[in-house]
Amino acid sequence: MDWSLGRWLRTLAVAGCAGGFLALVGALGTDAVPLGRRLIYWIGLSLAGAVIGSLVARLIVGRLLAGRSPWLLGAALVAVLTPIAAAAVWGIGGAPPLTGRSLAGYLVTSLVVTVAMTALMMLTRPRQAITHAAPAGAAPARFLDRLPPKLRGAELYAVEAEDHYLRLRTSKGQDLILLRLADAVAELEGLEGAQTHRSWWVAKAAVRDAKRGDGRAILTLADGAQAPVSRAYAKALREAGWF
Repeated sequence: MDWSLGRWLRTLAVAGCAGGFLALVGALGTDAVPLGRRLIYWIGLSLAGAVIGSLVARLIVGRLLAGRSPWLLGAALVAVLTPIAAAAVWGIGGAPPLTGRSLAGYLVTSLVVTVAMTALMMLTRPRQAITHAAPAGAAPARFLDRLPPKLRGAELYAVEAEDHYLRLRTSKGQDLILLRLADAVAELEGLEGAQTHRSWWVAKAAVRDAKRGDGRAILTLADGAQAPVSRAYAKALREAGWF
């Protein structure tokens, strides 16, 4: 995960805008509260939720579900953050005595807000082009279990999308498997590489040459294949030192 200053600022900006919107529309029965107080309430709550959510994602959920689908990570975040948000709303409201009905109300309200905020954060997140090598002693990338028997033990050079299939380029040759590239990239976490194009993931160790021209880059791989680098991924790869 990218936890740079830019990522934090982007997260807080999205949360602040969402909180401002909730305040302006008087969300969840707060329309009778003066606008100034609503802005302080909703923006403050949204910013606090963004910080807590990011820390939970990084320190707990992200580690337990490393390499899994981003949407599975989002669902886990909602499950963890909903009771935390409910407790926060209850405490900010003066911590009134709880009944079964009021507790359900806090949980439902918090669930709606948490789902909306998590979905917004995920939809506005930048593309994650880079996958990372696994630390010493860690289990290998889950994607390697998908290699056909004839390619087992090979060095993976690249994964190329072809219609509904993926072409696997390895040191032992090529083969096709049925899988979406988005799912493959999630499972490739644990190998040092990057998605270079909407149809390509490339292992960094397989790159033998990089050429730039006409505003685009081409990576030449160990098997002679040439992987394109689209503008959507070029900046992240350039900052990571790929070319």
